[in-house]
Amino acid sequence: MAFGTGGFLHPEEIIKQLNIQADSEVADFGCGAGYFSLPLAKMVHQGKVYSLDILDTALESVRSRAKLKGLFNIETKRCNLEKERGSGLEDESMDLVLLANILFQSSNKKDIIKEAVRVLKKDGCLALIDWKPNQPMGPPEDMIIPLEEIKGVVEEQGLKEEKELPIDKYHWGVVFIK
Repeated sequence: MAFGTGGFLHPEEIIKQLNIQADSEVADFGCGAGYFSLPLAKMVHQGKVYSLDILDTALESVRSRAKLKGLFNIETKRCNLEKERGSGLEDESMDLVLLANILFQSSNKKDIIKEAVRVLKKDGCLALIDWKPNQPMGPPEDMIIPLEEIKGVVEEQGLKEEKELPIDKYHWGVVFIK
């Protein structure tokens, strides 16, 4: 797999592994500056990407970058994903929910995952990407979530693991099906 800049995440290559359709409805939880939202919007050109973040500055970055690239199928929304129904999305409305590098930042991982599961359609996919432990860079070790721990949390919500994703040497990735 080709890695992105500096050997890190390469969003386009990762997204290709997710079997997304052109008309899919996708939620990018904790979208940041749109690292995944923009390539997702290109792929779901007949669908829509909901870029969700708690930071207004991140959402403004997504909006301006999307406009520059001529991507008009992205809706940004400021929200708190740790709150019940915090995304503001309808129940069972998304084909895919992506959580890339946000779980390590939260002490309420279970609540974020519950919200993702709530908005997923039946047979929808939950894609998780986060930091591997024992890395020379990234977050402090005590913030890193082992993959096996996250698998347990997601499976408690009734999802089944579909596959692990090759990401890069610093991150793990896994896809679950509702």
